[in-house]
Amino acid sequence: MKSIEQVENLVRFALTSGVGSITVNRLLRHFGNSSAILSAGEKELLEVKGLRKPQIAAVLEAAETNPRLELEMAEEAGVKIIAYDDPSFPQQLLECNDPPYILYVKGELQPEDAAAVGIVGTRAASRYGCEQAERFGAGLSVSGYTVVSGLARGIDTFAHRGALSARGRTIGVIGCGLNHVYPPENRDLYTEIPLSGAIISEFTMDTSPGKDTFPRRNRIIAGLSLGVLVIEAPERSGALITSRQAMEMGREVFALPGRVDQENNSGSHKLIREGATLVCQPSDIIDELPKPEIKHHTPQTPVRAVSAPAEKTNKPSVKNDNRNKEEIILNILTKEPQHIDEISSKLNLSVGEVAATLMILEIKRQVGQETGKYFFLLGDTL
Repeated sequence: MKSIEQVENLVRFALTSGVGSITVNRLLRHFGNSSAILSAGEKELLEVKGLRKPQIAAVLEAAETNPRLELEMAEEAGVKIIAYDDPSFPQQLLECNDPPYILYVKGELQPEDAAAVGIVGTRAASRYGCEQAERFGAGLSVSGYTVVSGLARGIDTFAHRGALSARGRTIGVIGCGLNHVYPPENRDLYTEIPLSGAIISEFTMDTSPGKDTFPRRNRIIAGLSLGVLVIEAPERSGALITSRQAMEMGREVFALPGRVDQENNSGSHKLIREGATLVCQPSDIIDELPKPEIKHHTPQTPVRAVSAPAEKTNKPSVKNDNRNKEEIILNILTKEPQHIDEISSKLNLSVGEVAATLMILEIKRQVGQETGKYFFLLGDTL
């Protein structure tokens, strides 16, 4: 079937209430393709095992639905709609028990995104949790992994920011249509992520965020990832739902320990007791997962970075070269810990640039970090 026809047919289902992905997948298994479903009459639909009369009525309604306005809306917003049989559709998603049959994509999905790690956690994250989410996001990115998260407040936000600071790929899976920016304070991420990854959703363009949409997107985060890292999750949280779904799919589950007297860490600690891998640094995850085989993608358009105003100074000049930055940072570091702001000031670089370079040096085990973003030389580096 032609891709355009397939997308149009599947969008009809997405626009019709009462026809969820479980029903559509059941129909596809029975009829073989979307055109055959939409051509079927009530008698033929009654032959589908597990299909009830309200669902049959909804399928018949979908056949009469016009997808034109939805398709035009997506095109105007720069959103591509891909079907489950499109070559760019992530094949690992089809391993879900209830896979999405279409995806709305802002940005580009790449083959190297098959080597992805999900990072999830509470929206009410502590400063420590946010710092660690950013640290792991950057560390996984510089090692070639795509970082997948849900673009929510808290842990998700800083996981995406970490990947962007390291000039890596990141995918945001949202629980609403792409016409909505939610939460509104992440508007900058909605602009930046498609430049070096993608924002994706299974929901139609105008679908509002709701309590039932976010749990559904969690299975997509798990399905896209080789493993899922949980940072700060209470025992009743969406992050734990994602980790459970990852386990069911045979994915690795990792958890970062935290303070034992904080509720935000109770779910993470429970996962560790149940067998999740305890991690303290990105290399703990990297050592457990298949190594990316495809060279990491570099975004064509630089991610926004705010540098300190230029001033007359004798500070060392740093060219836009990662190796050069590593050498100069190593030259100013000592065994005595220095705060990242001090390092940034000495080099006249943004904190984001310094953080990304320090993360590379941490992974190479040339630099160590103390609590509070204090960095120092390890071993006989110089």
